[in-house]
Amino acid sequence: MQLGTGLFTCQQRPDDDRSMSELYDEILELGRAIDDAGLDSAWVSEHHFAEDGYLSATMPTLGALAAATEDVEIGTCIALAPLYDGVRLAEDAATVDLLSGGQMTLGLAIGSNPREFDAFGVPREERVERLADQVDLCRAAWSEGPLEYDAQFHDVSPDVTVTPKPDGDVPIMLGGKAKPAVRRAARTADAWCAPSSLSLRGLEKRVEDIRNVREEEGLDDDFGIYVIKHGFVGDSREEAWETMRDGYLYIQRRYAEIFSGEPVEELPAERKQELKEQAIFGTPEQVTEELETHREVLGDDVHVIFRTYHPGTDTEAMRECIYRLGEEVAPELR
Repeated sequence: MQLGTGLFTCQQRPDDDRSMSELYDEILELGRAIDDAGLDSAWVSEHHFAEDGYLSATMPTLGALAAATEDVEIGTCIALAPLYDGVRLAEDAATVDLLSGGQMTLGLAIGSNPREFDAFGVPREERVERLADQVDLCRAAWSEGPLEYDAQFHDVSPDVTVTPKPDGDVPIMLGGKAKPAVRRAARTADAWCAPSSLSLRGLEKRVEDIRNVREEEGLDDDFGIYVIKHGFVGDSREEAWETMRDGYLYIQRRYAEIFSGEPVEELPAERKQELKEQAIFGTPEQVTEELETHREVLGDDVHVIFRTYHPGTDTEAMRECIYRLGEEVAPELR
């Protein structure tokens, strides 16, 4: 089992008086800690036009992380594929891959927030087709020679040669939990990323579906399974929850707004309890035990993105959590 962390969002909670530049400095500090701790990956997330400054520029941020780390997979979890110019996305992802020494993974999804689609002038009903077009365009752009691809949604000649080219393959990871999204990933991507809301049984069913689809399609190359889990490592279960709680519940309230397009003043008590039950937190031993259960069900090759970055949480507490993940949890899972 591989173990990474993030997802860096740079959100500024109302009770956080730091500047945005300080929040971006925090990403680099935590990125260096991820590398030092020996964790496997670091991830950024993307949304637009958010009042709290939710990170929107994934590629510049990953470029900075590439410079701050040496041996860590870095990637988008998740970039909103329909909102990008296809050629620019391919160019930027290839550039980050070169800067990072081949450590880039491009995670993509269809997006959902109506406000984002309206502001970019992208029809929301085209998002599935635009994602598929984006995947094909990126792969064509990274191949040797001219594009030789007639993009459906991007006005670019098949005769152009897109540069730079990555030194190797840039893995494309697709997100989503609905059956069509999972099967789309199985057929067209190099990896699938499971959202944190899926239960272990739900994960098991989807991984089984992926394996069946790939067997039916005769696809026998390597395919990655990434699983997002919110959590935290502390001296006790109570202390870990106390540290992560406010930032965790804040980001979940903001997600409820992003996905619905409607304001959410407060999460219902039952929703807060549900979110607490979905998270994995506690001592290194308790966290290891829960992650070990995931490995037993999903297999040794699963890559857990253990989401320890919760907006407004004390930087030193998050840094210490990262080191404990790397030094006390990860060795028990490898």
